[in-house]
This record gives sequence, structure tokens and C-alpha cells, in this order.
Amino acid sequence: MLQVDNVSLEYRTPERVVRATHRVSFDVHAADRFVLLGPSGCGKSTLLKAVAGFIPPVEGEIRLDGRRVAQPGPDRIVVFQEFDQLPPWKTVKQNVMFPLLASRTLGRKEAAERALHYLDKVGLSKFADVHPHQLSGGMKQRVAIARALAMQPRVLLMDEPFAALDALTRRRMQQELLELWDEVRFTLLFVTHSIEEALVVGNRIALLSPHPGRMRAEINSHAFTLDSLGGAEFQGTAQRIHDMLFEEETGEAAA
Repeated sequence: MLQVDNVSLEYRTPERVVRATHRVSFDVHAADRFVLLGPSGCGKSTLLKAVAGFIPPVEGEIRLDGRRVAQPGPDRIVVFQEFDQLPPWKTVKQNVMFPLLASRTLGRKEAAERALHYLDKVGLSKFADVHPHQLSGGMKQRVAIARALAMQPRVLLMDEPFAALDALTRRRMQQELLELWDEVRFTLLFVTHSIEEALVVGNRIALLSPHPGRMRAEINSHAFTLDSLGGAEFQGTAQRIHDMLFEEETGEAAA
């Protein structure tokens, strides 16, 4: 469904042009939970923004359903890690309705019905008429997820959405995301620098090397769940991923 084909991305600083990723390729299939995993500075968030249509590749091509991605569109919705991505003057329901109305996807009555449907999916229907400042960080992220899913995108893009949460809330959000996926079966492209989170959230993991990001390997992780944490196979796979991600740095340090 989504093809990232030999994609190189660059951004400009006041001093120079920086290459963020170098000739990265991968395919995402319908209902995949595909994770981009790598250390800080490997270009994973830049790659997500390119899939969203915010950054054009300098080399290669990104295609969705066979069509080249050239700009942002409602078929790709991003959930960022910042809690303050909800307009504070709108209620929770109005926040979820807003992109449906702004894109003229639905009329007001239908948008309200769909907003309530997805708020119920994330367990927040009782908070439909409150404002974001009355919610915890985890609840705000659940509203952002509901807002994204209400648009029924072809791909849901999540850029380290739980990174700023405390450990217990993060674990609960991972569980809720997996339960929601099990019910709705959306296609997910998820960015993280946590090996543990990648194994739990993803069914496939792309490992990106340190800057500039290159495809180092792809791991099949569908067998792991939150119940796998602490198990020997889970820990062994996590260690193997760690070694693959950082073997180049280790080798250079030893040299």
C-alpha cells in the first residue's frame, strides 16, 4: 500500500545542507503496524514527515496506492508527541470534528456522530464537552488519536506519540493503541527510539543506522505483545536489535 523507494532526504541549516536519510526503501502493507526504529538523528521523524507530504525527497519516491506523494493529504494523518496539538478553545468533541469539517469530508451532524464514535473507541466519550486543559497528557493523546482515526486515513502516522508520558501511562497507551488496532485494523507507521516499544507496538520493524539514516535490517516482531516483556525471547531479540543498531559505532570506538 505504501512504498518508500530509495528515498534520500535533506534539510538545510544556516551552515550547510544535512543529509537525514540515504536511499531508504521499505513497503508497508494494509493493516501493518510498521515501526521506524533508530537512535536520535537517524532521520526517522524526517522520513515520517516525508510520508506525510511535508518534505520532498531529493532522491527516490514515496507512493501511496501507487500514486506519488507530493503534498499533505487527508489520506495520511499525523499524531505528534506534543500534548498541545489540540486547539484549547475547542471542546474535545469539537477538536475531533474540526478536520472533518475543515476538509469538508462530512457535514456538521455527521461529523459530530463520527467524533463521538471514535471518542468512544478511545474511552473518552464522557469527556466530549470538556476542554483540553482539563485533561491529562495521556488523555490529550487519546483525543489526538481519535481525531486522526475519525478522518479514516489510509495511513496513521505517529511520531513518538508516547515519549513525553511517564512510564506507567506510556505502557497503558501502548496497550490501548494495540486494542484499538485490533478493533479497527488501521495501517500504522510509528516512529520511536525505544527498542522495547518497537517490539511491543510493531509487527514489522525497520532498523535505521545512525546519521544519515540507512536501512540496516527489517525485523518481524508480530509474535511479541506486552505480555512478552521480560521473557527470554523478547530480551534476546531486544539485545540483537541493540547490537545491530550500534555495531558501527562500537566498531569505530574500538578502532
